[in-house]
Amino acid sequence: MSRRHELADGLARTRERIARACRAARRDADEVTLTVVTKYFPASDVRLLADLGVTDVGENRHQEAQEKAAETADLGLRWHYIGGLQSNKAAAVARYADVVESVDRRKLVGGLSRGAVERGAVLPCLLQVSLDPPEQGEGRSGVHPDDLAALAEAVVAAEGLELAGLMAVAPLGADADQAFARLAVITERFRADHPDATVLSAGMSGDLEEAIRHGATHVRIGRAVLGERPSVQ
Repeated sequence: MSRRHELADGLARTRERIARACRAARRDADEVTLTVVTKYFPASDVRLLADLGVTDVGENRHQEAQEKAAETADLGLRWHYIGGLQSNKAAAVARYADVVESVDRRKLVGGLSRGAVERGAVLPCLLQVSLDPPEQGEGRSGVHPDDLAALAEAVVAAEGLELAGLMAVAPLGADADQAFARLAVITERFRADHPDATVLSAGMSGDLEEAIRHGATHVRIGRAVLGERPSVQ
């Protein structure tokens, strides 16, 4: 099977999962955007994905994202930066990313703002909220739900940034349905103060159904579309 056929098959199966999940949740499938995460996969795969109708691509390592975005600039894709972000890389990421999904602390806001202004564009930002239970200790990245309001205000006040919504990852080993049910409550409260911040990025290859059930507007899928990551990275 050619690589194009492999990707087409992965996309078809993933899109059908999204459609089934939306039907089960009594939602329109058009409400959910598929962001394909191409970490460690070559730019040639990005080109094939674009040819197969993918419009949104995600990366979580700055150097790899920057290089791929430049190499495929002719495709008109929306590049989502979804990984942990160092404050000294924030301005550089803002110069090529079309969405930054991993804003989890105020220290990132200045750099993102500076990069967006230099680029001459408005950069949509998602606040990454932690769903880790307090007893778990150190877990995934993300701002504590109690600190969302202050971070949101910092983004709203920053030149060149747009508060677009929230992003979250289900805690490792946790029940994804329960985690995303909690996220739905956090999101409802958040939107009461920021009604235009309608994006909710949640759900990956193993839990996209649970995320869609609880209101995800974007799902971030790698393995289910692209297959297992290359062993040489």
